Amino acid sequence: MQTLITNDIKISVENFYRPEHSAPSLFKFVFSYEINIHNMGDRTVQLLRRHWYIMDALGLLREVEGPGIIGKQPILKPGNIHQYESGCELTTNIGKMYGYYLMEDLNTGEHLKILIPEFQMIAAFKNN
Repeated sequence: MQTLITNDIKISVENFYRPEHSAPSLFKFVFSYEINIHNMGDRTVQLLRRHWYIMDALGLLREVEGPGIIGKQPILKPGNIHQYESGCELTTNIGKMYGYYLMEDLNTGEHLKILIPEFQMIAAFKNN
């Protein structure tokens, strides 16, 4: 599990290779990831946007950016944790992801850039 704290927001990521959804002979490698967002600070924040960088083993970089996460813009009061799962498809059996969330302090209107730690995606058979 990878973890990073920015502006009192702790982001933890755990990822998994999904062989049941993958087709290596067709260059399709599917990964899922679970993210925990923990508001460790004393202010209430709302997650407005996400920005992901996804890189495969050939160095191809894709960017994914948009509102919220899986159709939601969660509000996290102090001490709250929001958890969600999503996925990514690569054409190589190794890759990585990293990025950031744009959050708003609901008391001051200040925008906060919350970093998402880089994590490696490696097909399970590569570790044998």
